[in-house]
Amino acid sequence: MIRGQGHHLNASTLEIVTSEESVDVVLIGGGIMSATLGSLISQLEPDWSIRVYERLGEVAQESSNAWNNAGTGHAALCELNYMPEAPDGSVDAAKAVSINEQFQVSRQYWAHLVSTGALPEPHNFINSTPHMTFVKGEANVEYLRKRVAALKDQPLFPDLEYTEDLERIAEWTPMLAKKRNPNHRIAATRIASGTDVDFGALTRYLFEDMDRRGASIQTNHQVTWLKRQNDGTWKLRVRHTVGQTPKTVTARFVFVGAGGGALALLQHSGIPEIKGFGGFPISGQFLRTTNPKIVAQHQAKVYGKAAVGAPPMSVPHLDTRVVEGEAALLFGPYAGFTPKFLKTSTWFDLPFSIRLHNLGPMLQVALKNFDLVKYLVSELLASRAKKMAALREFMPTAKDRDWELITAGQRVQVMKKDPEKGGVLQFGTEVITGADGTIAGLLGASPGASTAAPIMLDVLARCFPDRFATWEAKLREMIPSYGTTLSSDPEVAAASLAETARVLDLTA
Repeated sequence: MIRGQGHHLNASTLEIVTSEESVDVVLIGGGIMSATLGSLISQLEPDWSIRVYERLGEVAQESSNAWNNAGTGHAALCELNYMPEAPDGSVDAAKAVSINEQFQVSRQYWAHLVSTGALPEPHNFINSTPHMTFVKGEANVEYLRKRVAALKDQPLFPDLEYTEDLERIAEWTPMLAKKRNPNHRIAATRIASGTDVDFGALTRYLFEDMDRRGASIQTNHQVTWLKRQNDGTWKLRVRHTVGQTPKTVTARFVFVGAGGGALALLQHSGIPEIKGFGGFPISGQFLRTTNPKIVAQHQAKVYGKAAVGAPPMSVPHLDTRVVEGEAALLFGPYAGFTPKFLKTSTWFDLPFSIRLHNLGPMLQVALKNFDLVKYLVSELLASRAKKMAALREFMPTAKDRDWELITAGQRVQVMKKDPEKGGVLQFGTEVITGADGTIAGLLGASPGASTAAPIMLDVLARCFPDRFATWEAKLREMIPSYGTTLSSDPEVAAASLAETARVLDLTA
């Protein structure tokens, strides 16, 4: 239970008020990761006191905000970077299947929350949207054919369609085919059961349910410092960002889910597990249209191949988005660089994150990723005309007047020590946990939000090994496939896909 007390110190006319509180769990950051972890804990341990601190005035305003990401339920249905072509020309489906397995865990959890009334009608945060891939040129078409061959018998990709026919592509989504040269070699795939997810809405609903279960979500509160005490608990300094009122909080467990702000807080914590880790920030922009005539003719998320040297998060894609019930189209992202780790933070984030223990790995990454640097420079220098030209590779009829440029969320890619290479740039997520399990944090980006449920289950397993066995029965109620793999049993996979589609009102 929460315990609080106030201490008052008078110094002439100045009164300093410092409140002290003690809670079981503190979640730093109001994004999808904290929301998912808090949701799980509030059901597994309903008597635990949970406190959430978000420095902005509302939750879900950084990477989880609907317009700061593409809303793709990353299930590897269309993201070609999850199945790169090997030097010998082969294509391996293992990572794509693994990513899909993780997404199915999230999907089952969301379905459970909808079925129990913890989440509202599913169309408020998830909608059926076909996932497609689209490539041009002989080499890319051959690659796509190999990708299809590797996936066609996978139980989690049952409705995968492939075509090289322009008319068939026009049936799937007209805007890809209109005024396209019929002599160009093209190919596309389509999975009708893909989804568009409003992670901002989902995050808000999860926090609302946590609030009903007794958690305290405090916005306009920033954690400025944290330190482990001799008894194993954590003392945190928290400042109200409006009145600058300070307070201290003691917690038995702390999760740092602050997106780009997580690295600095984990460094402040002093845990040795964060040594050697750095962050490389990448910003992005999208072109967006809400023109109903255009939006009505493209109902899909269509992914292409990334440019040479481009990070995976910069794979070009033309996406249907449904945000607060309104449909729009996004194209991008156009990558860029800023030293900020968050959209609303400062230009000093990158330089202030440098330590002696991560300087070497960061320099190694810089030396070995010249293609990435070159790509980012070219993106920074790209004119609007060049951005529109990239859009017309997907939509030949696109007109400048219909599209506005919006700024997406910041992504901070993980840089870390490597025994052989000195330092590597990691395109993915990295869970950092203290040795005693009293603190954990998340670094990295894609697939991120789509796999929040399995990532947070990993956090629970690593931080609460003594309690996890007692939670497993409840977890299997919430996530029927927990502890197994759907892809190993076609019948079980088909049943799971059908049931979650029914509950979430999706295309099966």
